[in-house]
Formats: sequence, structure tokens, C-alpha cells
Amino acid sequence: MSLVRSFVAVDIEAQDVVRRVEEVQREVLRLGLDVKLVERENLHLTLRFLGEIPQSNVDAAIRALAQLRFSKFQIKLADVGVFPDLSRPRVLWIGVSQGVEKLTELADVVRRAVDRYAEHREDREFTPHLTIGRVKSGRNIDKLRELLGRYRGVEFGVVTVDKVKLKKSTLTPRGPIYSDLFVLTLT
Repeated sequence: MSLVRSFVAVDIEAQDVVRRVEEVQREVLRLGLDVKLVERENLHLTLRFLGEIPQSNVDAAIRALAQLRFSKFQIKLADVGVFPDLSRPRVLWIGVSQGVEKLTELADVVRRAVDRYAEHREDREFTPHLTIGRVKSGRNIDKLRELLGRYRGVEFGVVTVDKVKLKKSTLTPRGPIYSDLFVLTLT
């Protein structure tokens, strides 16, 4: 039985926002930080990671998502931070400063619809963020701290959340390749 690595997400497609994200990513490279950056075509907010699931669960998740009704809305992206913290950074992210309530509500609706088809239970609370890189080591951590300080409160722009996508993630040595399995258009 073949398994499909999949997740439900909102893609970041607003080109002005993508350009601002890429400015931060270029700065990360200039500072010599040991970070694997997320490619522009892969920028997204994950609503629910489903894991490696059988095709029958993918099909069921698509049917469940197709039943959802949710109105489109806008979010504003701002700030740069790390998970879990600066003493052991693993993920470099941009936060959501406006529209958090609607995005959290959307994530809750999506999770209720697809949880039963996921590989694992999701016990963590939804924390809206846009991953822009994965920190591979603590090299130049002082420069990372300075970068976070410079981007505190900086806004990256507004994104209209008008689609929710079930995506397939194919892992390759060069990084993941994402493809859309299903797109739900919000009204």
C-alpha cells in the first residue's frame, strides 16, 4: 500500500508579500545563518499536517473538505521569530498580526473535518505562522538574534485567504515538492 504525505494549507500567493519574504530570506543568507530556506512556490500556512496516509484517507479527506463552507477573509503578516526559542531555534517564521481569529477558526473547522484521516492526533494548539526556513545549526546565532530584533513589528503585507488546499508533499534530497490534490474555494 502506497502512502501519501499530505497536509492542508493556505498558500501565500500575494506577490508583494512574497517579495518581502524573499528580502528577509536574502538577508538570512547574507548573514551566514545555517538555514534551509523555503522556496517561494512552497510558502504556505499549514492548517493541519495529515502525515503519511493511505490513498483511501486522502479521498475521504477530500470529500470532507469539499463539504466545508467558509467565507474568505484577510490576514496581515508581521514579525519574524523562531520556534521553539532562540536557545535552540529550529524554525524561522513570519507571524500573523491581524486575522488570527478567523484563521484559527478556519483551522479548527478544517481539523474537525480531516482529523480522523490523519496519521496522528494533533494535540498542539494551532499557532498561525509562515515558515520561511528551517534552522540547521546554531552558527551565527548572534546575527539571528539581531535579525529578529530588526524585524520586530515589521509588516509584510496583507494576504487574502480565499482557498484551502489539500497538498501532497514529495520529499526529495533537494527539498519537498508540493502538488495540489484538492482546492476548496472560499466564498
